[in-house]
Amino acid sequence: MAEAACAFCRIVAGGQPAHVVHADDRCLAFLDARPLFPGHTLVVPREHHETLADLPVALVGAVFGAAQRLARAMEDGLGAAGSFVACNNRVSQSVPHLHVHVVPRRPKDGLRGFFWPRQRYDGEQHMAEVAATLRAALAGAPGTGSGPAG
Repeated sequence: MAEAACAFCRIVAGGQPAHVVHADDRCLAFLDARPLFPGHTLVVPREHHETLADLPVALVGAVFGAAQRLARAMEDGLGAAGSFVACNNRVSQSVPHLHVHVVPRRPKDGLRGFFWPRQRYDGEQHMAEVAATLRAALAGAPGTGSGPAG
């Protein structure tokens, strides 16, 4: 997707209106136009990166640091009891620009935990195989510091 076609890039550039609640040189946070609850905020990197896997390591702290400060502000400013913090990668990602949802929560607010059914592993062996597969993928992943490219 070209950055000009990206709704969040247009917001970052000032070409599309948004209710901004935080701005710095690396990220922007603004109210979600279709919130789960009032105060539902999206944190985006100013640079166009589609997913968390695409986000340079140097920006992870900036984006999640802003999400952390917003989670605290929701408790202090909105009187929320806590928050829900989530990031979709491609599946269920309505805008293909990385965004972290920070949603104020209250007991009995109607949001029902996770929105997908939980599954079980076929047993300890299945868990061990999945864990080994992930360890192997991490060992070879660039930027993890574990493999030859890290």
